[in-house]
Amino acid sequence: MGSFKNIVCVISVIAVMACGESRTSDRNVSWEPSTSTVVKYATGFRVSERGNAKLLEVTYPFQGAASGFTYLLVPRGEEPPRHEPDTRVIYTPLENIVCTSTTHIPLLDYLGETDKLSGFPTTDYISSEKMRKRIEEGKVMDLGIDKGLNLERLAVLQPDLVMGYTMSSDYGQFKKMEALGIPVVINSEYLEHHPLGRAEWIKFMGLFFNKEKQADSVFAVIENNYRQTEEALRKDAVRPTVISGIVYGDAWFLPGGQNYAAQLFKDAGCRYLWGDTESNGYLELGFESVYEKGHDADLWIGTGSYNSMAEIQAADQRYTRFAAFQNQQVYNYDARIGSGGGNEFLELGYLRPDLILMDLVKIAHPELLPEHVLFFHRKLDSKQVN
Repeated sequence: MGSFKNIVCVISVIAVMACGESRTSDRNVSWEPSTSTVVKYATGFRVSERGNAKLLEVTYPFQGAASGFTYLLVPRGEEPPRHEPDTRVIYTPLENIVCTSTTHIPLLDYLGETDKLSGFPTTDYISSEKMRKRIEEGKVMDLGIDKGLNLERLAVLQPDLVMGYTMSSDYGQFKKMEALGIPVVINSEYLEHHPLGRAEWIKFMGLFFNKEKQADSVFAVIENNYRQTEEALRKDAVRPTVISGIVYGDAWFLPGGQNYAAQLFKDAGCRYLWGDTESNGYLELGFESVYEKGHDADLWIGTGSYNSMAEIQAADQRYTRFAAFQNQQVYNYDARIGSGGGNEFLELGYLRPDLILMDLVKIAHPELLPEHVLFFHRKLDSKQVN
């Protein structure tokens, strides 16, 4: 018995050592920074490669995340290289995808992959004309409300991938999807601070369709437009002051100083009055606090669901005390509404910050872009409640 026990122990030690060597070897597989997907502005993902495989890391999937997710993208028909157990394997190019945010839709459109969307939660929110045509033809299944997505319908679709997003560490719904054999990839573009960082997530989507070159070309045009618009601003130009947001409930919600909206105001040659705050989310302030600082502001840009001066005045007579209201310099980003009621600014705007910037420059410095017609924004009508 003693010798048998010793033999078992030796075998066990060898097995453990072998497993340990395998795990170490897996960790030490050589991955090189991708040459086909170079990330310049986005901070939420990075790409490395080995042979034809791509290692895609979503480094910051939600606010406050301590770790991220890793995905191994492998061409169809090829064997995945060695990888860590918690790395999810995705075979490319995708033939069928379910997205969960309207901001994912333009990425498909601009890559020429509109026809790959098979399902979406609450399809009425989609504004894209190309995608609306597919919806009307019954080619995109409505999967119900986002957070209560219909898993039975999803199981029928059996997409190659669900592209999701999360605001917290709660991965419960996505685990249910993965239990159905459906891979889930987290897209956290909304956490990017720089507008071009958000736009650069088209490169993220391009990886799943083997369209890295096309994604890079699309982004290069957007980046060039953005930078040229910035350069059109004169160094000595007067910087009009800006307030933003509206009261919801008991608080006035407006972008923090590190928010991407604040960056757009800055790049458009404006002086956003809360641009020096540290928040990258939204501030919640009292009405009087906003009035004290912003009552003399030149421009009021972004009025939420209010689409006329009369509606603003009817909601709260105090709004009429702002100089921007009195001077009829109030603008909203609702110039383009899809046939289902979705706001195109909230869909296409992430990918096209160059168009947003041109709008803002046109509003703040109209003489610099005389030919530009406002795309996402519009000036609210001057009619007031008597």
